[in-house]
Amino acid sequence: MTYEDRRRIAAWLTEGLGYAEIGRRLGRPTSTISREVALNGAHAHYVADQAQRVSGHRARRRKPARPAEPATDEQPSEAERGFVDEFAALLAATGLPRMTSRVFVCLLTADADGLTAADLVRRLRVSPASVSKSIGYLETMELMVRQPDPGGRRERYVIDDDAWLRAWQADTGAHANIATAAQRGIEIFGTESTAGTRLGTMGTFFARLSEQMSGSAHTETAVYDALTVLAALVHADRPLSLGILATALDWPRGRARAALDAIQRQPAIADPLALRSIGPQTYTLTTRPDRLSPAQREALDP
Repeated sequence: MTYEDRRRIAAWLTEGLGYAEIGRRLGRPTSTISREVALNGAHAHYVADQAQRVSGHRARRRKPARPAEPATDEQPSEAERGFVDEFAALLAATGLPRMTSRVFVCLLTADADGLTAADLVRRLRVSPASVSKSIGYLETMELMVRQPDPGGRRERYVIDDDAWLRAWQADTGAHANIATAAQRGIEIFGTESTAGTRLGTMGTFFARLSEQMSGSAHTETAVYDALTVLAALVHADRPLSLGILATALDWPRGRARAALDAIQRQPAIADPLALRSIGPQTYTLTTRPDRLSPAQREALDP
């Protein structure tokens, strides 16, 4: 606000003009005029000379602006910028937010020590808020980690060698949770309901997907033990407790417990059967409710 602006405001206030009209004449928002008057005297006591002095005093008291943080990374070439944008567009097409995709690819193509938030802002030419939101999104997906910045107070963001395994395991766990939730839904809505049928199809898909994705996580011994437990339950043709299973198989209880847990975590191991708990540490087998349609079950019933 210049001295001439303030002189005009004082004159127009004396004439009885409102803030909106004064703002229109000066080409300023109404809020700017009202704030100027409020900071430098009430409506009836606004004086241009005094407002100018007070404004200058406030300006001198303000702290000098912090100098811009020096760049800590080498800026990418045009070819590198083009690759980041192109690759980010491909990731965005899979459902990842556009800005998050750009931040991810920028980190993916950075040096081993990663980048700071300020580096990302400069490279991508976006706001700090956009970078912060994207960093939070990537952390939720476990695709990046934070590391202290040597010699500085800021954090550096890095995509390390374990990022892919963490993301894989997170997806696998999510798929298994969906499959388990679908099975609970079948019990609530009933196997012969439309909802039960849909949930059954969904549960089968995600259970198989989870099993395939986590195949490397299951050792051959764990899978073999799970199949052995299933064989024991089929052979006994009756519910068995954990203790009886362990004794009959000549296993420690912990080994039997681990095999049962593996079946419960990955129901597809037992397909087309399903492990069912009917009491404290007591188990039996039944057919998967989603394996046969209501019409097929009705045709097979005596």
